[in-house]
Amino acid sequence: MTSAPFLLQARGIRKAFGGVEVLHGVDLDAPGGSVLALLGENGAGKSTLVKIVAGDYQPDQGEVIVGGASHAALTPLSAREHGIRMIFQELADAPTLTVAENISLGRWPTRGPFVRWDEIRRRAREVLDQLGVELDVDAPVGTLPVGERQIVEIARALSDRARCLILDEPTAALSAQETERLFGFVRRLREQGTALIYITHRLDEVAEIADRVAVLRDGGVALEGPAGDFGRADLVAAMVGRDIGEVRRPAAPASVSPAPVLRFDRASVDGAFDDVALDVRPGEVVALYGKLGSGIAEVAEAAFGLRPLSRGAIEIAGRRAKLRDPADAIAAGIGLLPADRQREGAFLVRSVAENLAAPSWWSMRTKGLFISDAREASAYGRWHEALRIRSRNDPAQLLGTLSGGNQQKVLLGRWLERRSRVLLLIEPTRGVDVGARQEIYRAIRELAAGGVGVLVATSDYEEVVQLADRAIVMARGRVAAELEADQITTQRLTEEVGG
Repeated sequence: MTSAPFLLQARGIRKAFGGVEVLHGVDLDAPGGSVLALLGENGAGKSTLVKIVAGDYQPDQGEVIVGGASHAALTPLSAREHGIRMIFQELADAPTLTVAENISLGRWPTRGPFVRWDEIRRRAREVLDQLGVELDVDAPVGTLPVGERQIVEIARALSDRARCLILDEPTAALSAQETERLFGFVRRLREQGTALIYITHRLDEVAEIADRVAVLRDGGVALEGPAGDFGRADLVAAMVGRDIGEVRRPAAPASVSPAPVLRFDRASVDGAFDDVALDVRPGEVVALYGKLGSGIAEVAEAAFGLRPLSRGAIEIAGRRAKLRDPADAIAAGIGLLPADRQREGAFLVRSVAENLAAPSWWSMRTKGLFISDAREASAYGRWHEALRIRSRNDPAQLLGTLSGGNQQKVLLGRWLERRSRVLLLIEPTRGVDVGARQEIYRAIRELAAGGVGVLVATSDYEEVVQLADRAIVMARGRVAAELEADQITTQRLTEEVGG
């Protein structure tokens, strides 16, 4: 007698926080042997829904049905006992422990008071064989690339008899080749009967890997059905409730000066990058593409005075620059959006107007050291509308109350207020939903059209394909290739970055 196929269902799920309902009677089906892509803008309710399924939250109403058995609420322990496991975007591994130790973490076999290390290694090899992957089970996890650390997390879930695996933005930090490798594991798990719930902002992944798709918007299901029934435009419209249109790079930049506004002349920072030569001209968007650890972020940081050069030089508008610190860079007309905006760029407990004016406070003084509220409000008025910042239209609104995409637009605005001629953007749309992503791309293209030179350091190949006039590919701290617009394809980027 064969067992019935696994099926996980959510029915009529409602959940409120602080009196605000974030899920309104949501239904969801995740059958074994299939991949359900779960889409939605930030704040749509995706995280709340899957945390209810995984037992981290309890619903106010509704039920979770696992294998035909109804549960008013699950706990993390009971969800795990039913085979439900979630792998978060921020990996929850133990970096100092080995691959084998991580795979059996919390379940190390013992004989009396002694840990059975040979059994731990045997289990690890067995589950890695099930995935069809070779890893050194004795290697510390912290020494592995992020893609392989993700595999270890999946292997841990499988060794714990996972029947439903929830993957939260699993490709956010992966290169194109690492993403393809992950897809291979997902397909293998699907063939083995595992139910997979796959959360992503990358719409091309839906056609690539999903059997079904569900889109949440404002806490309800806006679209659900076979993935092949919906095109990209359908998914975007369901997510944002309107037609936003996708930004496409122009066939050629509208007006690009032949003289570079930023130039690296065989520049090196020991331990970060070596012998980098690149230039950015006014009016163009240049992508600096590479995997995490390739040196792309460090190049941008060097241009902002955060990393002193060991050798070589940086030129601004044809003149050699001494960038000893960010103050030198700002004075030279350079602005930076760091990758971690909340820790490094944004003043979350200060107002939107104060954040917009931050680099320009000295010029906004009245008499003495006091900042002019009127000048701050004037800056707010200029950029709130120009950058389509969605807020209460109140200069005093705290930046931390805005969505991630709108926070990013505020940080763009501060450098426009400063009249920066070079913008350095590190992972500008990481963690940003599809609607805000297109608005940020539109703002970047408009800045370039206005004569700003833009250098985008990104590990997102989609971002490069959609946005860049030229691409500089880096690998292991060195420039691997320079691509013109007509050469920028996913395949070419993957080949040049070396996987």
